[in-house]
Order: sequence, then C-alpha cells, then structure tokens
Amino acid sequence: MPNRTVRDIVAKQKVLTASAKTTVEQAARLMERGEVGTVLVVEKGRMIGIFTERDALFRVLAAGRDPRTTPLSEVMTHDPQSIHPDKAFGHAMLMMYEGGFRHVPVVENGHPLGVVSARDALGPELQEFASELDHQEHIREILG
Repeated sequence: MPNRTVRDIVAKQKVLTASAKTTVEQAARLMERGEVGTVLVVEKGRMIGIFTERDALFRVLAAGRDPRTTPLSEVMTHDPQSIHPDKAFGHAMLMMYEGGFRHVPVVENGHPLGVVSARDALGPELQEFASELDHQEHIREILG
C-alpha cells in the first residue's frame, strides 16, 4: 500500500471542534454543515474527546436523551485513541480495525489537526489493493 502519512490526509481538512458544553443538537448541526461524521471536543485548544454520528444514535437517541439539552461531555468518548500526523495511514487503519471504531483523531502536541476515517481508505489504498488482487489473479491464471 502507498505510504501516505496521516498528515497528507488531513492537510486540507478544516478541524471541526466544539466545547464540552456544546449540546448534541448544536454539534449535529456543525457536523451537517461541515459534511462530516465527527466533531473533536476541545478545552483550551487541547482535545479531550470525540463525538461521532454513532454516539448521537446510540448514546443519545437510543438512550432517550434530549439532544437539545444533552451536552457533549455526557455522551462523547473521553480521551480517545489518537494518532500522530507523521504515522503511516496504514497504522491508522490498523488502529481502527483493532479498536472497532471508524474515526481516529490526528493530534500533535495535544492539539487536534483533523480526523482520519475508514472512508479515507477508499482512496489510493483501495485502488492499490484492487490492483494487487488483479495481479495475483493474473499470476494464478499463468501458473494454471
């Protein structure tokens, strides 16, 4: 797979952040406007949590909480695993696979730079994977 770094992936992202006091409804509107599925929760410029669309579904709606009054601090994932921007994207994919989550905050010196997600794998890595499968199939045909 290509050795894209996480920094390459988030280079053009505008980091979507909110405070822990932000309500779920406000966060959902931010996510909708930003066309993203996650918001990083920050305090004094440092990431303290992450809130995702799955959190909204399971921790808010399915739990019967009111999104208009529930603050992110009550339903976010506190101190989520994060990745340094100079790590390979493959490392982030492994983290997501092993951790069973779809988003990894990219953090440098405590400050959020962006988020990589499972969707990012639909770029060059997926194309190379498909090409490798085609190559292996071609070898099998030759070897009979």
